[in-house]
Amino acid sequence: MIDNYTIADNFSLLSKLMDIHNDNSFKAKSYSSAAFTIEKLPMQLFELPIDKIFTIKGIGETTGKKIIEQLQTGQLTILNEYISKTPPGILEMLTIKGIGPKKIATIWKELEIETLGELLYACNENRLTLYKGFGEKTQQNIKEAIEFYFSTSGIFLYQQVESYTKSVEEGLYYQFSNYQFAITGSFKQQFETIEKLEWITTCPLNKLHSFFTENNFTLINETENYISLKGKENLLIGFFYTNPANFYWELFATSSSDIFLKKWNSIFVSSSKNYTSEEDIFSSNHLPFIPSYLRETETIIDKALQNNLPEIILPNEIKGIIHSHSKWSDGVCSVEEMAKACIERGVEYLVISDHSKSAFYANGLNEERIIAQHEEIDILNKKLNPFKIYKSIESDILNDGSLDYNNTILNSFDIIIASIHSNLKMSEDKAMMRLLKAIENPFTSIIGHMTGRLLLSRKGYPIDHKKIIDACAANDVVIELNAHPRRLDIDWRWIDYALTKNVLISINPDAHSIDGFDDCRFGVLVAQKAGLTKEKNLSSFSITDFEKFLLQQKTKRK
Repeated sequence: MIDNYTIADNFSLLSKLMDIHNDNSFKAKSYSSAAFTIEKLPMQLFELPIDKIFTIKGIGETTGKKIIEQLQTGQLTILNEYISKTPPGILEMLTIKGIGPKKIATIWKELEIETLGELLYACNENRLTLYKGFGEKTQQNIKEAIEFYFSTSGIFLYQQVESYTKSVEEGLYYQFSNYQFAITGSFKQQFETIEKLEWITTCPLNKLHSFFTENNFTLINETENYISLKGKENLLIGFFYTNPANFYWELFATSSSDIFLKKWNSIFVSSSKNYTSEEDIFSSNHLPFIPSYLRETETIIDKALQNNLPEIILPNEIKGIIHSHSKWSDGVCSVEEMAKACIERGVEYLVISDHSKSAFYANGLNEERIIAQHEEIDILNKKLNPFKIYKSIESDILNDGSLDYNNTILNSFDIIIASIHSNLKMSEDKAMMRLLKAIENPFTSIIGHMTGRLLLSRKGYPIDHKKIIDACAANDVVIELNAHPRRLDIDWRWIDYALTKNVLISINPDAHSIDGFDDCRFGVLVAQKAGLTKEKNLSSFSITDFEKFLLQQKTKRK
């Protein structure tokens, strides 16, 4: 039998959904009032005769009928109707502290955001503050509430667990200094998302069990050679026990994919030799060292056998910041502040790519503001010489695949990044039409965050990666590896195919603040998994080579 609390919750949710949909505010308030009244009743409604329900103070005829409907059917039809026309992500927002129905309505209807992941990304881009009712403090509170909510899922971005991993290791080295520990598994392999942190250790597992349970960790699983636990952070941590003689072999095995190991074991005889390092394993088999992040496919072993391993890009080989946003759109810093931060970091050039006019939710630039921004950049380039700021735009790819602005305006930019930001719920045919048309546009130099995905939040629209990459090759268009930890889009698994087609990748931070520059490193980490070299990464070009690239791109426009 349905109880008072369930009935009250149904009315409360109905009231909130009516507010979100901007429907009859009087009725919404009456349902909210009914919820309050029902929750405080001293008796259960199902115990009352039906006619007595209408005598309860605060319960009118309409509300009374809906109470009876719930008592008799266990359902509230009008609530089900509202739920059916409300995206699941919008319903989920109601669970987040600090976001009421009115704010959710703005988020959904004006910002066109439908999931918590998208909302968190918008907070990181400083986008909420552009709307009435959302100040910096409110935005920060919402951001923290969503991050806390996501932490309960137990799956995290690589970037989110870095500092935690370091703190755990420091504790282990301090507490068990006589034993060996080495991080392994998905973290060592530099995957985008982490479900568990794992270490190889020579420390007896019973000692680890005692240490972690004393520090309020809960035992999840325990076998003879493995233990896993979970603390208040809700991230699973695990330990593989091995003896010192097998330490580096076990480290090698647990930080390589199954496909890689199968190929390895078909060629080389596994040995219990007391290796002194992972490098020793490779040199003992007369092979150059293959880092753990590359141990994904069997073809990498073939390359090693041929002594043909690529010289993988390193974090310090990013020479230019391409794709960044300033206060002109939804960034938090001025162009000059962004430029000076680049100079302090030893970066050679900055590409300012604010949002285009169709991105109204991000304060996109109209034609008049573009002219004003370009004038500011000209002044700054004289002031900051030899450092250079390039005029760019992140042009929305519109619903028909065209770019924002006419050709005269497009021609005023040094470089154009074309990205999809709106109408993300589309079929593969629609997504492909929009992307291919944008790629074929002679003004497009870079295709931005190719699938629109947000890791752990939004899958992204479906595309045929090979056809997109082939089109980029045919039209001399660069593919962005958006380095924001929640995007990392293009997926690194497709970079190898792009390289075979001689398509350039560009590791770009999509920075909305100076701190956002640091995201380049996360782009580099996943690019390493794909075997990317600095020669095939546009943002590793020196300013001289970048200028040559721009000249080549401008010839497409004629």
